[in-house]
Amino acid sequence: MTASRKDLLLDLYDRLYRFFGPLHWWPGESPFEVIVGAILTQNTAWRNVEKAIANLKAGRLLSPRRLRQLAVEDLAEYIRPAGYYNVKAKRLRHFLDFLFEQGRGDLAYLSKGSLDSRRHELLQVNGIGPETADSILLYAAHRPTFVVDAYTKRVLSRHQLSAEDAAYDEIRDFFMDVLDPEVPLFNEFHALLVHLGKGFCKRRNPKCDTCPARRWNEV
Repeated sequence: MTASRKDLLLDLYDRLYRFFGPLHWWPGESPFEVIVGAILTQNTAWRNVEKAIANLKAGRLLSPRRLRQLAVEDLAEYIRPAGYYNVKAKRLRHFLDFLFEQGRGDLAYLSKGSLDSRRHELLQVNGIGPETADSILLYAAHRPTFVVDAYTKRVLSRHQLSAEDAAYDEIRDFFMDVLDPEVPLFNEFHALLVHLGKGFCKRRNPKCDTCPARRWNEV
């Protein structure tokens, strides 16, 4: 009997979890740090984001109110290590303006109301796309939405579960339609896919012979 899509995905999850173990994503000491990291990590390596966040911590600026009081030009200097710092400073300010206008500066606003409503609102914020919005909602607000990134797309397309040019929401809907809407599951699954993509399912010279997911789609 052919395995269902849910069985295939859960088998993939089990194989990766046994291989990598729990990954405890997203790195961050507070929900706001997670949000800042999600915005800063666009088009840069995480090590650069860590340097930028360290600068903000050193300046005692890692809170919504303090960061919003900072001039955009000054904020850009603090986050310079993250690259595209002038653009990202404006994106952070756009998010903060949204948070104070809609939620009076309270991050709990993101955890209230319907998931679709909050996601739609975040997508209206200049500089926040689907991946960033879902990262904020899943990892900072603990809402059950699946994050899709380049690693997820690559793994699914190579195992014929999605087209190579599949749209973001098509892949997100696939996970959310097939799996139970559980924050811990979505959180861990995305982290496992990232580790698989970085360590084995690489864009060039993938390590297929030693990949822990090598036979998962042949169940």
